[in-house]
Amino acid sequence: MPYLILGLVIFLGVHSVRIFAEDWRTQRLAKMGEGAYKGIYSVLSVVGFGLIIWGFGIARETPHLLWTPPLGMRHAASLLTLVAFVLLVAAYVPGNAFKSRLHHPMVLGVKTWALAHLISNGNVAHVILFGSFLAWGVLDYLAARRRDRALGTVYGPSSAGRTGITAALGLVAWVGFAFWGHGLLIGIRPFG
Repeated sequence: MPYLILGLVIFLGVHSVRIFAEDWRTQRLAKMGEGAYKGIYSVLSVVGFGLIIWGFGIARETPHLLWTPPLGMRHAASLLTLVAFVLLVAAYVPGNAFKSRLHHPMVLGVKTWALAHLISNGNVAHVILFGSFLAWGVLDYLAARRRDRALGTVYGPSSAGRTGITAALGLVAWVGFAFWGHGLLIGIRPFG
């Protein structure tokens, strides 16, 4: 568990700088330059992510059950992860209604993904991992919306075609991950 927690502190810590220390970030960027700042940010992110994966793998070997979620939560998690994939794709497809209306679909996707896993898993490692990402997502979304208002950010119009493409790509990505990728990378096949 210590590696999981350390990884979360590092990974979510570097991803929280804009939430808690926007002025400090601006000063570092000016002093170090964008390349050096992004380099350090990337290295710390990779180290943190690696520790999360390693620590979570170790924690899963000896699970400490807090509760047993009802079977229906698995179905809810499947639906929520589909939404999360669509939101993730929406962050990258220009001119879609998800981004136009929600403004920060990737962060909303992370929150949805974390909630899906939190409601369908009841052991300590899952609660720590997904609860941390959910809390981070809530704080990050609020901070991003606050920045948007302060800067007067305007999101462009959307088209039905781009929105349809976004939803279709999200569905295809979800099918690929849910039926093959999750089992290959995580070792758990959500659909048997």
